[in-house]
Amino acid sequence: MHALTVTPGTKNSLNLRDVPEPKEQEGSVLVDALAVGLCGTDIEIVDADYGEAPSGQDYLVLGHENLGRVRQAPAGSGLAAGDLVVGIVRRPDPVPCAACAAGEWDMCRNGLYTEHGIKGRDGFARERWRGNPEDMVKLDAALSRVGVLLEPATIVAKAWEQIDRIGSRAFFDPHVAVVTGAGPVGLLAALLGVQRGLEVHVYDRVQDGPKPGLVAGLGATYHTDSLPDSGVKADVLIECTGASPLVLDVIRHGAPDAITCLTGVSGTGRNSSVDVGAVNRREVLGNEVVFGTVNANRRHYDAAAKALAAADHTWLERLISRRVPLTGFDDAFDRRPDDVKVVLDLEQR
Repeated sequence: MHALTVTPGTKNSLNLRDVPEPKEQEGSVLVDALAVGLCGTDIEIVDADYGEAPSGQDYLVLGHENLGRVRQAPAGSGLAAGDLVVGIVRRPDPVPCAACAAGEWDMCRNGLYTEHGIKGRDGFARERWRGNPEDMVKLDAALSRVGVLLEPATIVAKAWEQIDRIGSRAFFDPHVAVVTGAGPVGLLAALLGVQRGLEVHVYDRVQDGPKPGLVAGLGATYHTDSLPDSGVKADVLIECTGASPLVLDVIRHGAPDAITCLTGVSGTGRNSSVDVGAVNRREVLGNEVVFGTVNANRRHYDAAAKALAAADHTWLERLISRRVPLTGFDDAFDRRPDDVKVVLDLEQR
């Protein structure tokens, strides 16, 4: 069967190759792949910034954002042929550490976890894959066109869960939320903010294309000016770009008692001049919290699935800019100005 692969550590080794059928030891449920979403992580793996092949293998099947349909499932598994499923990306470490043993593998303490399409485990950009029932999430059949957005939605589902938990430390009655970055993660963060009844402001430098309309479609406000210049003071701020200037903006320009969540991974090697004393003074005197979050566990997948099911599916489908067949992977990785989310459609031939 065909699979999209890279040779980890070798730049621009992206290749469509024939790979063996998934082994039964990989899981009792056989799944036909429907779609794989592409993101910055995939680009960085192709650029050889990171990525790790499974043990004993010199290639890695790419793809962690995924959607599939069950072909075979054992009786009593809770799954049946035809069910729509998403494979969970991270799997617990084999030790396991205390966090993984508690089902909180997104908080793994020893780094020995594996991740489909990223670290030590083949991804989903192949015609068929296997997993165990507990390794996948069943979706409503109505999400067949947009279920591939579940994995990025889990990132912000976790972010909002952690915001709610931190807020419960004391009085917490948020009204205004800021999201920096109108990419897929930022737009989904905004969606979940709107679903919570908050006044949501989204910041991005793009002035045309689909992003302003997508934000307006949520009933949120789109900004092309900076957060400081806009004068908005938010109770919750979610940073989704990793751009250092925006990271500093959200830390410095929240309302009193603000909670700031950082979801973007910043590049390194660039120095910024920061008055650490002023930042510390603001955080302490303002009772503010800044935290980072990455990955998600089963609870967050379930929460994200509910959020997508409750959303306007027409709006969700607008997030997907292009659907490209697996054989057109080169075109899929050719980023265009109007792209929001590009998806490999494994049903196209």
